[in-house]
Amino acid sequence: MGKNIVCGSLKFWTLFIGIGAVVGAVMMWYDPVGMIFGMQSLLEMLRDKMPIFEPLLRNFIPSGFVLLAVNGITQFYAAYLLFKKKESALRATMVCGIILMLWIVLEWWAWGFNYMSNIYFIFGLIEAATALICIKREQR
Repeated sequence: MGKNIVCGSLKFWTLFIGIGAVVGAVMMWYDPVGMIFGMQSLLEMLRDKMPIFEPLLRNFIPSGFVLLAVNGITQFYAAYLLFKKKESALRATMVCGIILMLWIVLEWWAWGFNYMSNIYFIFGLIEAATALICIKREQR
């Protein structure tokens, strides 16, 4: 019973994080310069930290596409694999959790620690650790 709840929670995490990535991307596209959501200073910090990417950091539109691709589509694909009970589902989900944590490390480097990034790092850690636990259980 406990195994089903623990491993079944991965469906929640992949969908929750994937939906969060979609919402974040839509916010970036809706408010590309960050005025409405108070993110304009974040855009300036990104340009300062990564001047080589300045042409792509004039607004949040490219960042929204990257967020959607890296943390949205991958999470939804892992969810699909979980729902279809594919052999690679648990490993894909663990990789998604690791990708999310790496994404957050990049955010910490660019902007420092903040509430939302810290929470999403924990989500990625929970997702990756849960997938690892389920992989280990399957191997027994």
